Amino acid sequence: MINYNEALEIIKSEFQKLKLKVEEVDIFESYNYILAEDVIADVDLPPFDNSAVDGYAIKFSDTSQWKIIGEISAGNFNSFNISDDKAVLITTGSKIPVGADTIISVEDVNVQSNTLILKANAFIKKGMNIRTQGNDLKRDEIAVRQFTKIDSKTIAVLASCGKEKVKVYSKLKSALLATGDELIPINEKPSEDKFRVSNIYSLYAAMKEMNHTVINLGFAKDDKEMIRNKVEAALEMNIDMLITTGGVSVGKYDFLKEIFEEQGVKEKFWKVNIKPGKPIYFGVYEKDERRILVFGLPGNPVSSLVNFYVFIKPAIEFLFKQNTINKLTAILQNDLKKKDGKRHFSRGVLFTENDELKVTSEFSQSSGNLVEMSRANCLIEIEEDKLNPKKGERVKCILI
Repeated sequence: MINYNEALEIIKSEFQKLKLKVEEVDIFESYNYILAEDVIADVDLPPFDNSAVDGYAIKFSDTSQWKIIGEISAGNFNSFNISDDKAVLITTGSKIPVGADTIISVEDVNVQSNTLILKANAFIKKGMNIRTQGNDLKRDEIAVRQFTKIDSKTIAVLASCGKEKVKVYSKLKSALLATGDELIPINEKPSEDKFRVSNIYSLYAAMKEMNHTVINLGFAKDDKEMIRNKVEAALEMNIDMLITTGGVSVGKYDFLKEIFEEQGVKEKFWKVNIKPGKPIYFGVYEKDERRILVFGLPGNPVSSLVNFYVFIKPAIEFLFKQNTINKLTAILQNDLKKKDGKRHFSRGVLFTENDELKVTSEFSQSSGNLVEMSRANCLIEIEEDKLNPKKGERVKCILI
């Protein structure tokens, strides 16, 4: 059995061998994709000197009064030649007229008829309130770098560079399969020893949160032939990952590890020294230039989701070079029990109080408690050699 860091490095190294595909999408469809090219500015940004405020364009001098000779609004430039005693009303974003080198904000002046008068307490200096051409970005400079995750901020820059179509990395494709005699569809009410199949939905949503494609293969009973057929069919699909839940421990009906081997999946590891989620399986299937990463996650819904957060999600972020800040340190608000040498990932609630990050973990930490999992916003990571963390200690938290 290997430790957490070893397992994560093995997974990341196999993810790195996946061939990222590139496609071109409409800018409106590019949200949450990863940019596959450096986007170069085709114009200066801003493309001309313009006003940063609503105000008056003047030529800086010692005077405190100016004659207003006209106005310029955004997108409606009028040509004026500004001299020492002349001013033009100008709105935010409007092009600066010839001769003007300073913008006085409307809050700093009074207007009497066509005369502009500087308020007694107002201060002006040459060049104020002007956004100069190319101040943000010069033409032919990199506007947005490759591997940037496209959001509302970056889309604005892409649009300013005229990128109607954007080259992005294609989404990863994964298939999900749950196994277990205890599982029933969610539209049925559980009776006796049955559970609704929640794993599929949590993992499906987790992949969608990362903007990747998911194929739901449903669930199979603990029937070896049925599971084999499902796995065999999945390995013929055009997918990057096969994620299964259940059937990878050491029970009488845990068939998946054996089935993976029969189908030619090369095992990279089985079992990791963590809690929850110890019986995780990871292997690689290669055939006809196809490469599929195979994860066998525990059947327990909490354990499978924890496995996703601490193994699959960081590996995907590594593949796409996403240096997201999802680990923080916080002050523990209650004692935690940990008496073994495993790495624990305990559910917690991270919050800010008096400008300090704090975390409470007053949960049972039962690996079967989905409700507690839904109320958590982080996992408290307690390393192998750390025992029984106490209230007031600083602990690492993984945002979920």
